[in-house]
Amino acid sequence: MSALAPTLQAWFTDRLIAQRNASPHTIAAYRDTLRLLLDYAEGRLGRQPCQLDIAELDAPLIAGFLDHLERQRHNSIRTRNLRLAAIRSLFRYAQHRHPEHAEDIQRVLAIPAKRADRAIVTFLDEGEIQALLDAPDRSTWTGRRDHALLLVAIQTGLRASELTGLRCGDVQLTTGPHVRCVGKGRKNRITPLTPTTTAVLEVWLAERAGNPGDPVFPTARGGRLSRDGLDHRLTKYIDIAAQRCPTLQEKHVTPHTLRHTAAMRLLHAGVDTTVIALWLGHERVETTQIYLHADLALKERAITRTTPPDTVPGRYKPPDTLLAFLDAL
Repeated sequence: MSALAPTLQAWFTDRLIAQRNASPHTIAAYRDTLRLLLDYAEGRLGRQPCQLDIAELDAPLIAGFLDHLERQRHNSIRTRNLRLAAIRSLFRYAQHRHPEHAEDIQRVLAIPAKRADRAIVTFLDEGEIQALLDAPDRSTWTGRRDHALLLVAIQTGLRASELTGLRCGDVQLTTGPHVRCVGKGRKNRITPLTPTTTAVLEVWLAERAGNPGDPVFPTARGGRLSRDGLDHRLTKYIDIAAQRCPTLQEKHVTPHTLRHTAAMRLLHAGVDTTVIALWLGHERVETTQIYLHADLALKERAITRTTPPDTVPGRYKPPDTLLAFLDAL
């Protein structure tokens, strides 16, 4: 076994799990990155992953792997950069254990993240929201669950993992109704509920009849709803809602779109961006600025408040025919 294998194992067990107490999502993301990298290296070098040495994972091979992600696997630039961040974390750990490879490691750490265009966020307007909420068949158990799930997602702006991980004990419906979740970066967050959402959740939880540790929105077998399951349900209801609201056909709607929708509703209601950042659990207030860029109505209101310049529009005057003749000589 080469030096790479024990270093990789120690990075996961000692650094990420024991020292940093990384979340299961981080562990899974880093694991997937290293599996892809080792598969790529095995194909390029013709050696099994357990036989690879640190020096063989040099900067040209890492750069080729990143290109492979974009061209062959059709990953986005954001995904490419996330994979690179995981590789950098491993190599920063390796440089202290293997100073003999310091030069090769520094070349890998010098690979820059790729710049990408920032797309304007997609969100739903009020008509589209209503069409989506009306899509589930509330005469069925699944429809009532999905209606409550969509309403909570749109009103609270919870991430997909926060939504599927919500437990019955995390929902408070008496004084000061709210939901409690542990968000990105292990930050605890409390999000208030509107009277409408509270009423829907009261009816649903009474029917759900779960224990405090049970998921609020379970599968038919009582387990936690997966991310793929959430995507599947949302896609189904978007197709149904699009028959009533054709503008939904023009939008790519994901669970994160519902989070953007919650933020835009708060912005349109005049809520300050610092409060929206706290509501969504953003690490930095600057992250919330994307909603200002997406809000065309806000920009239109800004234009109406400005004083137009005091200019008179000019009128076209055809040139004198004699002067035109002289100019043409």
